[in-house]
Amino acid sequence: MSSLLSRIPRPATRPASPFGPDAIEVRPRALRVGDGWCASFAVTGYPREVARGWLEPLTAHPSRLDVAVHVEPIPANIAAERLRRQLARLESGRRADAAKGRLGDPDVEVAAEDARDLAAGLARGEQKLFRVGLYLTVHARTEKALEGECARVRAVCSSMLLDAQPATWRTLQGWTSTLPVGVDALAQRRSFDTDALAASFPFASAELSATQGVLYGTTTNGSGLVLWDRFAQDNHNSVILARSGAGKSYLAKLEALRSLYQRIEIAIVDPEDEYRRLAETVGGAYVHLGAPGARVNPFDLAPGSDALTRRALFIHTLVAVLLGEKPDPAATAALDRGIVAAYESVGITADPRSHARPAPLLRDLAAALGADGDPAARMLAARLAPFTTGTHRGLFDGPTTTRPDGHLIVFSLRDLPDELKAAGTLLTLDDVWRRVSDPANRKRRLVIVDEAWLLMSEPSGAEFLFRMAKSARKHWAGLTVVTQDAGDLLGSPLGQAVVANAATQILLRQAPQSIDTLADAFGLSAGERAYLLGAARGQGLLAAGVDRVAFTAIASPEEDDVCRTGIEQTLDDTPDL
Repeated sequence: MSSLLSRIPRPATRPASPFGPDAIEVRPRALRVGDGWCASFAVTGYPREVARGWLEPLTAHPSRLDVAVHVEPIPANIAAERLRRQLARLESGRRADAAKGRLGDPDVEVAAEDARDLAAGLARGEQKLFRVGLYLTVHARTEKALEGECARVRAVCSSMLLDAQPATWRTLQGWTSTLPVGVDALAQRRSFDTDALAASFPFASAELSATQGVLYGTTTNGSGLVLWDRFAQDNHNSVILARSGAGKSYLAKLEALRSLYQRIEIAIVDPEDEYRRLAETVGGAYVHLGAPGARVNPFDLAPGSDALTRRALFIHTLVAVLLGEKPDPAATAALDRGIVAAYESVGITADPRSHARPAPLLRDLAAALGADGDPAARMLAARLAPFTTGTHRGLFDGPTTTRPDGHLIVFSLRDLPDELKAAGTLLTLDDVWRRVSDPANRKRRLVIVDEAWLLMSEPSGAEFLFRMAKSARKHWAGLTVVTQDAGDLLGSPLGQAVVANAATQILLRQAPQSIDTLADAFGLSAGERAYLLGAARGQGLLAAGVDRVAFTAIASPEEDDVCRTGIEQTLDDTPDL
């Protein structure tokens, strides 16, 4: 038996309405809407307990399925009165059974216990009650295909311990209840407490996720949101590994921008000048190393009683990076004498009262080495000549010209010569580490090192990055290592240690040549290998230990405009010819 609710054919010259179907045919168990069919269900039975994101099997259903959740809050006084009546009925039934010698009903016992717990939470203000209706509408191209789709959806509901009843003779009301108009024409409600309602949020993911943190995107196979809070993990570090063009810098900028929303201070080491637009948009500081007049003095002392010792150790690391290798023992001993002599030449000693004096420069170190009678010292001074009096002296030829401060600091290294990029990265990390390790100014911070393979290619630079990865957590900071050369990162013990000390690991699209190395390092399955080889730009895996989730990065138009690289922005702004 069927009836035609409305069938209003439109003239051939009149376009179809974008707001609804041309015709609706109502049948007892199905509804014909335009050129398709649909059937609706009302969920009337629920499991006793649900986990976070328990609706995801429905929201991630491969076929078209509309899921509507109607929520109506119940005033506290009405909720309390209903709970009292419910408890009275349950208690009365239990006493009647006991008086007649009947065994207690386990379902009644469980219901009474739940009601008591809910009443207590309501009285303490920890819970609220809501009337919730959950409705489903299944779509298919034909009536026969609709029967198969309905059977599959009911099977999914059964696996979730949901009782989905068809809206027989109320198909029109069921369809309208799942439209985005906020109308509940079925009125099949169930009382939910706050926890159950929060777990029913349609966009919550049952996979790897957090209740707060930074939004990375949506799950690839569903509509769940991937939220992740790095500061809630064992350590706050992360690594982003991807081939060139996979969107790793875009994702790093998106994470930095959304971290700023939560008042997290960001410092970025930018080898390719990709973050300048971000700094200008959010009012951050931009330090352009390699530009005329931009200098950083590695001899500047930080506050602290052992500042001179720590600075001398850093100078050893910097010189090793400048030379491309660690000096031999004789040269190392000469370098140590030269560092002490350079500081003494400007009146700085182990006495903290002398640390306020202007620090020496790299050329003062070279002069002290040249005055040393040891041949190893003179050889070391000669090797440092390009950085003191030669073509590469611009970065070190004078006192530090800027001490940036603010919620976002970008150190651009693009205009530094290739021979100085590793040293420039090391100097900026050292400057950032001074700020991070300052006990008088503790706050949540993220340090992003893009194209980290530049620093990892130098043994001394890799050691410095490793020490930062190990120590950042103690200062409420997280290190983000971004690189396209996974082989350099995973091919050394120090690089492997950096990855091992990152509780958050993000893998975007990979090259076939490096997938075997990644698969061994991260224990990827065959499906995950195939996914990373064929992932689109911005798609990848977010892993934390053995737990991982496939996600797609999403950004608003405004965020997208900020996060795109300069060349992409130039191409988009160029008019078509």
